[in-house]
Amino acid sequence: MQRRTFLTGAFVGTAALALGVNLYPNKVEAPAEDLYSRLLFSVLVPVFLDGMLPEVAKPREIVINRTLDAISEAIKVLPSEQQQELAELLGQLESRLGLLLLSGSVTPLIMRQPQQLISMLESWRFHYLQLLQTAYLGLRELVMASYYACPEHWGGIGYAKPSFLLK
Repeated sequence: MQRRTFLTGAFVGTAALALGVNLYPNKVEAPAEDLYSRLLFSVLVPVFLDGMLPEVAKPREIVINRTLDAISEAIKVLPSEQQQELAELLGQLESRLGLLLLSGSVTPLIMRQPQQLISMLESWRFHYLQLLQTAYLGLRELVMASYYACPEHWGGIGYAKPSFLLK
């Protein structure tokens, strides 16, 4: 066996093994309880809610934490199929290979600057692959719905709870 053949075979085998490990569907239970998911959403919430969050640090942190709690609650009531899809997306965003395929960089999302995250999300939003557009819309809708699910955030848009629900 020639050296070049051995090295090529080892490289192809390693690449196939790495691809198989990353593509193998693994069950991710309770993604909302996963610390990484909460960290990931803590990075994405300020990006999606840009301009809606308070500028002062402490109230901003309170709003972000309240929204993260609402995201956890929202994920629990999603249909199981959507929970699984979200878990797969978060799992891909956690793995280096998945992150490379989805964003073109292996830098973890929690280490990126807000402008880099905005660029990534905008590229997903207008990407030619429907899968990335769906990922963008899913994350955006989850964050926005969780933010507006909190009654304390309704004042910013001038919404008041219907009077027939106050009884």
